[in-house]
Amino acid sequence: MEFMSLGTYLAFLVASAVLLVIPGPTVLTVVSYSLSHGRRAGVPLTVAVALGDATALTMSLLGLGALLAASAFWFTLVKLIGGIYLIYMGVGLLRSGRGDSAATPVKPGSRRRLFADTYMVTALNPKSILFFVAFLPQFVDPAVHAAPQLWLLGTSFVILAAINAAMYAVFATSARRVLTSASARRYLHLTGGSLLTAAGIWALLVRRPV
Repeated sequence: MEFMSLGTYLAFLVASAVLLVIPGPTVLTVVSYSLSHGRRAGVPLTVAVALGDATALTMSLLGLGALLAASAFWFTLVKLIGGIYLIYMGVGLLRSGRGDSAATPVKPGSRRRLFADTYMVTALNPKSILFFVAFLPQFVDPAVHAAPQLWLLGTSFVILAAINAAMYAVFATSARRVLTSASARRYLHLTGGSLLTAAGIWALLVRRPV
């Protein structure tokens, strides 16, 4: 089965890596939870980003991306759900930071919560769904069957997104290990909550492409 040229594929990988490094709501979620919960949160966060992007990719390829691009109502609805959810998560971390200065251990239940929160943020970001619709076709060779190319590009992007999330989690966890005092832990909770709240406001202000 034929795909696009190797040069085109490598250009896609480079462009995707550059775009992923730029912090967005998903990255801010990973950094926030890594700061507040530490190293053990890294795996559920990384898996959640990968599955969330895979869900957004699947929805875009199944036509939801075209619906969001055409309908202001559905775009706004998905945007509101994602933005409000981010703010809810941020407020929760802020309250934790104000109320308890002790370090927060990551219990199995809380790891499941971290996974669910990060997955929802990633999968329900309408910009991600529209991104797949607008970005992937730029690298598709029109002379070759499109579907296999789109799935190859989408799968590659999901893998890169998971690697990017893992790197941000490691970075944030390393910063957390340096700050070991109770007051520093409290500050990390407040910082993480502020980042999540800012990401939620950012998501609410996103406009639908004309």
